[in-house]
Amino acid sequence: MTRETFEELVSQALDRIPPELTRVMDNVAVFVEDEPPADDPELLGLYEGTPLTDRGEWYAGVLPDRITIYRGPTLRRCETTDEVVHEVAVTVIHEIAHHFGIDDDRLHELGWG
Repeated sequence: MTRETFEELVSQALDRIPPELTRVMDNVAVFVEDEPPADDPELLGLYEGTPLTDRGEWYAGVLPDRITIYRGPTLRRCETTDEVVHEVAVTVIHEIAHHFGIDDDRLHELGWG
C-alpha cells in the first residue's frame, strides 16, 4: 500500500470522529510516519503531549500534541486491505482517546486495545 493511500485511510478515520468530539480537540496534530522508534518496532501509533484532562491555566503557548500513526508495522500486521482499514481506524481512535485522557487500561476494557 502506498504512503498516499495509507495517509488517506488515516484522514478517513479522522473524518469518522464525531463532530462533538472534534470540536473539543485542542492543539493536536496528526502525522503518518513509515516506522516507529527502533526500541518499539511493533508500535502502531503514539500520542505525545498533554491530555486535555491534565491541562490547567498554565497550558498556553506550547507546541501541539502529536499523534503519529506508523505505516510499516500496520501493513506488516495486516493481510488484507480491509484489515488495514480497520486497524488504522482503531489506532486513530486509540491515540485520540489518549488526547482526551483515557489510558491504555481503560481502552483495553472498552475493547480499543
